[in-house]
Amino acid sequence: MAGTVLAGCTGSGLPGESGSSASDTYGTSPLADPDGTRPGLAPISSEQDEATARELIAGLHTKGRGPKTGYDRDEFGYAWMDTADGVPLARNGCDTRNDLLKLHGRNVRFRTGSDCVVVSMDLYDPYTGKDIAWKKAKATEVQIDHVVPLSYAWQMGAARWSEEKRRRLANDALNLLPVSGPTNSAKSDSGPASWLPPNKAIRCSYAVRFAQVARKYELSVTAPDKSAMLRQCGG
Repeated sequence: MAGTVLAGCTGSGLPGESGSSASDTYGTSPLADPDGTRPGLAPISSEQDEATARELIAGLHTKGRGPKTGYDRDEFGYAWMDTADGVPLARNGCDTRNDLLKLHGRNVRFRTGSDCVVVSMDLYDPYTGKDIAWKKAKATEVQIDHVVPLSYAWQMGAARWSEEKRRRLANDALNLLPVSGPTNSAKSDSGPASWLPPNKAIRCSYAVRFAQVARKYELSVTAPDKSAMLRQCGG
């Protein structure tokens, strides 16, 4: 089995308060990664960066969350399609899930004869602050989180989008992070007022990433979600 190590540890921060086993925090500040194409998600800690984060979040429009009527995952295209034009990593011959595992994982190993299908890797999970030694045999231990959940987006206006735009949101690296499967399941389709990563050190970065996606796709957020996001960044 051929193996490839992916480097790219940029940024720094404190391990999570949830019992981190990671020796070094792995990731990039979202303020330095507006496209979501650099590995990991590092904490935001300086006062200047927190001020920049608050300015970004403050610019979001707010409205109430609409009904979920008509929502279906397939309204955003089939899962992990490689043909969502207009987003990074599209049409490279590898599906979105494996692209994200390759981007964020370390010590990545591929299926024999493939440079796409990841069969094992080490992942620093920003949501919990822990390292995960992942193997494809237990695939659900790592899930790809939509930072802005698709059903949330549907209720905030995506129901009226073109299918092409919905496909972009579902496969845009900016809106995707590989994380602990149980933690992602616990999040479900919650906004930041209802759910935040257990790792408190990453909560401002999570709020920034949520805001980046909302701004890129011209999505409103609820007023409680906006307030919760500002609080994570010292507002």
